[in-house]
Amino acid sequence: MKVYDAPTVAEQLGISRAYAYKIIRRLNAELDAMGHMTIAGKVSAGYFDARFFPKTNGNGGEGHVGL
Repeated sequence: MKVYDAPTVAEQLGISRAYAYKIIRRLNAELDAMGHMTIAGKVSAGYFDARFFPKTNGNGGEGHVGL
C-alpha cells in the first residue's frame, strides 16, 4: 500500500507543509471514522487521490471534492 507524507501532499497541492499536515489529519479522521487504521503524518495515496483528484462522473464534469 502506498502512502503519502506531508512533503508529498504539499508538493502535489502547492501548499505549505503545515497545511499538508492539517489535511492529512482530516483525511485520517475520515478514514478512522470508517474503521480504517491510520498512521500519523501519512495518508493512503489511494484515498488522497480519490478525494482530491476524483474521476469524471461521465457527463464531462468532475465529482465534488468537499474539503
